[in-house]
Amino acid sequence: MEFSTLPQQVVNGILLGSIYALVALGYTMVYGVLRLINFAHGEVFMIGAYCALFTSWALGYTPNNTMPGGSYFTLLIMLLASMVGCGLLGVLIERFAYRPLRSQPRIASLITAIGLSLLLQYGGQVFLPINQNIDARVNPLQGNFEVSFSRAAPVDNSKLQAEAAEAKKTFDEYIKTSKEDPFNLSAKGKELRDAKFAAERAAKQATGAAPAGLTVPRGRLLMVVITLVLMGALTYVVMFTRAGRAMRAASHDFDAAALMGVNVDRIVTFTFLIGSVLAGAGAMMIGTFYSGTKIDTFFGLLLGVKAFVAAVLGGIGNIPGAVVGALLMGVTESLVIWAGYDQYKDAVAFVVLIVVLLFRPGGIFGSAKVEKV
Repeated sequence: MEFSTLPQQVVNGILLGSIYALVALGYTMVYGVLRLINFAHGEVFMIGAYCALFTSWALGYTPNNTMPGGSYFTLLIMLLASMVGCGLLGVLIERFAYRPLRSQPRIASLITAIGLSLLLQYGGQVFLPINQNIDARVNPLQGNFEVSFSRAAPVDNSKLQAEAAEAKKTFDEYIKTSKEDPFNLSAKGKELRDAKFAAERAAKQATGAAPAGLTVPRGRLLMVVITLVLMGALTYVVMFTRAGRAMRAASHDFDAAALMGVNVDRIVTFTFLIGSVLAGAGAMMIGTFYSGTKIDTFFGLLLGVKAFVAAVLGGIGNIPGAVVGALLMGVTESLVIWAGYDQYKDAVAFVVLIVVLLFRPGGIFGSAKVEKV
């Protein structure tokens, strides 16, 4: 553990947590209105990634094409395609899978959600290509944004820097040709990654003290901006529009809202639409701005579980709680990687879930409620 890199890992965790937040909001909004855990939400996220992938191919960014770098217009088209595709899928799921079972015991809807999730995962393998990734050329924001907090004494370490650059080049070429996930490497990939880290560490140590600072890819800065805009739009819709007031009324008392004239069917569909649109936006951004991310029919499985845990951590049904819980999940995962236990980073979600259920079942912003059954 190097404490000089701790701020960088915290920033990485916040960036990752912002994606978790977009997906967690879908879980918490649907639960808030229907008291239903939509376990197929992770697969909606997966379909959003495929929508972005197919749109990039339609725009010419196929693996064997030599298209020039993308533009902001390219990103906008991919973002809209993912959001529209996921929104339509969310509406169809609500209309044909959940609405007919609304008057049935909740266990029926729960089993349907699990079955639908498995159907999309394994059925998708028949129609969808696997182990694909969005071409990095679609991202017009190449390079990093760097902030330095201190300066080290100048020392000639050009040889070590050249070795570090060569090790980085070798690792990057391996990732590009093998198409491996940088967060799930094979034995050879881990060996090249460790060699790169060792060479970079040696080059930094040769200066006497590595300068403290932050490095953030420019594309991920845009990702944060888009996320903040979407969350701001969601806040406005929920708090200041007629549909938002109806959604909050249905969340408070579903039957009473219907008696007061609220079209609950329309509100439930609107809730699924909003949650699915946010998931589509998150899928497009993580597939585009996290270069080399592999897309397959299980793409949303683990991320969906983590987002669900984030929603439980913040308080299921509580929108601000879902955002806070997602950010905490992202930072916790990055700190595990910083501590050198990156092979256990995916287990953190389940550990957090167990701890929360043991000591605070209602979550950080939630409260335990007694419910008649």
